[in-house]
Amino acid sequence: MAEKPEIKVSGFSKKPGAKIDVYSPDAQTKPHDSIHIKIDTETGKGQIIQKAKDGPKETTDTQCYLTTACMRHYAEAFDDNCYELTTLRKFRDTFVSEEDIAHYYEVAPAIVEAINQIPGCEKIYHYIYENVIDQCVKAIEQGDYEFAYNRYKNSILAFEEEYVKPILEKDKSKVLSISKPSFAY
Repeated sequence: MAEKPEIKVSGFSKKPGAKIDVYSPDAQTKPHDSIHIKIDTETGKGQIIQKAKDGPKETTDTQCYLTTACMRHYAEAFDDNCYELTTLRKFRDTFVSEEDIAHYYEVAPAIVEAINQIPGCEKIYHYIYENVIDQCVKAIEQGDYEFAYNRYKNSILAFEEEYVKPILEKDKSKVLSISKPSFAY
């Protein structure tokens, strides 16, 4: 009978959240394979960390603010591992620069917050799904990574300008660093 992996589930000691650790059957020997899933239940932020016994550690951030918000409004039965999110996360992790990802994580929560405050926001999310998410996923499926990258990047910049900038201009006390991204339009 084959040995089974060891699974440990525990809460964080100093903040709300949980982690799931999955260790290969040879976990008693070093080195070994493992996967660690960490989720902060207060912020929704999380990571999946894969460690291969003979390879580098891979970390995947589980956040995809805009797509997640859109899918929650668009899909009746939202699944955080739906095809669109999985496809865009993999694309982000293999094609998008760290600098662009950092800018996205800086501004995307504010975009989602601003959209959520608009009456009828589900129409906006439907538009985003049809014209950004779905178009990017189709381009990725066809190997047109440049189109997908430019569509998503330019959309984020446009949403930042349309939804976040007016709030900041109206309420100067809000602190959010909106810097010009390094990528070209």
